[in-house]
Amino acid sequence: MDAHKVDMFILANNKYFEEHNLLAIREQLLKLDESKWSLLQMQQFHDPIISLIVSILAGSIGIDRFLVGDIGLGVAKLLTCGGLGIWIIVDWFLIMGVARQKNMEKLQRILY
Repeated sequence: MDAHKVDMFILANNKYFEEHNLLAIREQLLKLDESKWSLLQMQQFHDPIISLIVSILAGSIGIDRFLVGDIGLGVAKLLTCGGLGIWIIVDWFLIMGVARQKNMEKLQRILY
C-alpha cells in the first residue's frame, strides 16, 4: 500500500481511534491489500464527540448506547431510565472511549 495514502487516511480519521493505536493501524494499513482499500474508504466510523453530545442530551433513554452499537446496554439503560441517573453520568466519561473501541473493532474486521 502507498504510504502517502495511508498517512492521508490516518490524518483524516485519527479522531475516531485511540492515539496509542495509530502507529499499529498505520503498520497494518501499509500491509493492506489494494482490493480492501476501497472497502475501507467506504466505512463510516462513530464520531466520539457526537456520541458524547448524544449521551449528554439523550443518555437517559439509552440512545447513546444504541448509537455505538451496544443494543443490549441501550435497552437496559432505556428500561432503567439511565440506571436512575447514575449510569447517565458514568457514560459521560466512558462513551467516547466506547465509540473509539467500536471503531477499532470495525477496522480490525476489515483488515483481517
